[in-house]
Amino acid sequence: MSSAPRSRRSSFALIVGLYAIAVPLCVVTAALIGTDDPIAALIGGFATSVAFLYIASQIVGNGSTFDAWWSVMPPAIAIWFAATNDASDSLRRWVLVGCALAWGLRLTANWSIGWPGLHHEDWRYQQLYHDLPMPRWLVSLTSVHLFPLIVVTLGSLPIVGATTATGRDFGVLDVVAAIVTLIGTGLEHFADVDLRRFNRTKQPGDVLDSGLWSRSRHPNYLGEMLWWWGLFLFALSADPGAWWMGIGALAMTVMFL
Repeated sequence: MSSAPRSRRSSFALIVGLYAIAVPLCVVTAALIGTDDPIAALIGGFATSVAFLYIASQIVGNGSTFDAWWSVMPPAIAIWFAATNDASDSLRRWVLVGCALAWGLRLTANWSIGWPGLHHEDWRYQQLYHDLPMPRWLVSLTSVHLFPLIVVTLGSLPIVGATTATGRDFGVLDVVAAIVTLIGTGLEHFADVDLRRFNRTKQPGDVLDSGLWSRSRHPNYLGEMLWWWGLFLFALSADPGAWWMGIGALAMTVMFL
């Protein structure tokens, strides 16, 4: 493990380099598995990228190399599915991709604005290292990498449903799905803007209770939950038999609650 301090610029350069490998690994693995078994392709692509980033995190000694995975991989796999599954409705596929890109770019940008670099590691990871009775490497594997892999894979199942189902054209439910995802993304954006502004001037004991934060204790989490439910609505519009894919949005809701 490397313990040498890194500047913010060199940390970002390393992260960009890692994801320049992780994203193609995800897509190539999915392509090798193929669209005949799209769920296996989703799982395999995500798992390969997580394995690579886990190894990288152990080499640099920091689990925050994985932070951007949550917001980068769903849009990447959505683009791949949309581009390779021409049997499903084209408009639905690309509207979904647009919504996924809006969400992913916003969430990644929000992370990058506040991320100080690899001399810092998410306080939640550090708390897990301290609290769980396991070696640090095992905590990182199970809690920092595998748990998000499971939850995001479940949440991303509707990408498969919406981009591979045939026989149903773009309709009203797709419009509702797009609106829900974009409202969720907007809630997250404005909540995070308010939170950053508050954090710049807060004093001990201050509580953020203005703007969206006066209406919801966690409007950013509410926005995130809405996004995953909107993604599920795309799959439901493509195939009512995909109702079971709501397990992903439900898992996200339970996690945030």
